[in-house]
Amino acid sequence: MKQNYAIIGLGRFGGSICRSLVESGQEVLVIDSNEDRVNEYMNIATHAVVGNAQDEMTLRSLGIRNFDHVIVAIGEDIQASILVTLMLKEMGVPNVLAKAQNEYHARVLEKIGADKVVHSERDMGVRIAHNLVSKNILEFIELSDEFSLAEIRVTNARFFNRTLIELNFRQKYGLTVVAIRRGNGKVVVSPDATEVVQEYDNLLVIGTAEDVDMLDEKINK
Repeated sequence: MKQNYAIIGLGRFGGSICRSLVESGQEVLVIDSNEDRVNEYMNIATHAVVGNAQDEMTLRSLGIRNFDHVIVAIGEDIQASILVTLMLKEMGVPNVLAKAQNEYHARVLEKIGADKVVHSERDMGVRIAHNLVSKNILEFIELSDEFSLAEIRVTNARFFNRTLIELNFRQKYGLTVVAIRRGNGKVVVSPDATEVVQEYDNLLVIGTAEDVDMLDEKINK
């Protein structure tokens, strides 16, 4: 389901999330006080705005309270990060994800109402974007430029009570199932082709990001 996102701060972290969300077909507004950074994303994001996110009137003029998710990806300025997060929650933004520089910063962000706090940098941006977009993708880790590891929850009844060989993930989706995490906590590593996929199993798969997204779409239908 398409949702709208706003990203405040276009450093490596914010830029990485922006690119991944756009590639997933989401509507993305980016805001940064640095004009050069904004110009870099003018043709990537749905909307790119030069502005001071610490100014409440600027945020209100952009209709920030109407966004489903706002990511506070401000870099080293901890005070600005805290102020912006506080204003967003006071404005009624339903989901605010904020990047923390350290444990103290994280505790403050949590206390003022941030819905999720991360310590991540560029290498985590893609993973977080996938988690935002899909409720079925529980983990997403880039192993290389080509391959990613994802943990996907199986919620579509068409996959239940069928063997891996019947589902044929490799041929249909280009993915290799390396493990199955059962609802009871049991993990089946290197499952045999005759292993049966059960309701709400989590599949650990390796493949390209595009192949993971394709499987996710099938599971969501």
